[in-house]
Amino acid sequence: MPDVMSDSRLIGVGVGPGDPELVTVKGVNALRAAEIVVVPVMDTGERGRAEATVLHYVPQEKVVRVVFALNERSDRARREAAWDAAGERVAELIGRHGSVAFATIGDPNVYSTFTYLAQTIVELVPGVVVETVPGITAMQDLAARSGAVLTEGTEPLTLVPVTAGSAVLKDALAGPGTVVAYKFGRHAAEVAEALRETGRIGDAVWGASLGLPEQSVRPAADLGSEPLPYLSTLIAPARRDGGRGGKL
Repeated sequence: MPDVMSDSRLIGVGVGPGDPELVTVKGVNALRAAEIVVVPVMDTGERGRAEATVLHYVPQEKVVRVVFALNERSDRARREAAWDAAGERVAELIGRHGSVAFATIGDPNVYSTFTYLAQTIVELVPGVVVETVPGITAMQDLAARSGAVLTEGTEPLTLVPVTAGSAVLKDALAGPGTVVAYKFGRHAAEVAEALRETGRIGDAVWGASLGLPEQSVRPAADLGSEPLPYLSTLIAPARRDGGRGGKL
């Protein structure tokens, strides 16, 4: 690998949930300032949401696609090997160009592939500086598009990846405050059952492909047994019966 420059830098840039207008000004500046912008792709090769968003702001020739096993959830060895290979590739790019941005949907510090990449790069590239630029999250976008209020007053907010199992979601729904569920598309029927069991389905909403032509924003009461897109998001607002400012 080429000699590492003293100002080697890896910048994780959150590019939001898909709508290119939801990339922050700071995010756009970071993408344009970097020598190279890395975007994660699945080993099947199709263009991901991060890449599609990035291409609104930087030319194609500046974008480098790096394969991650984003769709691998059962074979840990294969997943780890893919992360290692991706880390080696990005370390090589940093050695050659100095400043590399990594575009991730949502926020780089919320369930992001960037976390694993950064850990690998710190080991491979001595002295590398790792930075992040926050991005709009899917729950913020869904709240805006659906009119759901995420929090009021002293209400807690619980974020649950349904890939952790429906029991985790049920525990959260049994508690106070708003519950947001990520990555629940393949478990839509279980999520609907959990919402009904806890009496939380009435005000809950879900959304997928936010800001894209195929966008869907619907009441959770419409959830059936058919699977939804993997990156579906659910908001179950807190129970609110105290009137305006009741939770202050």
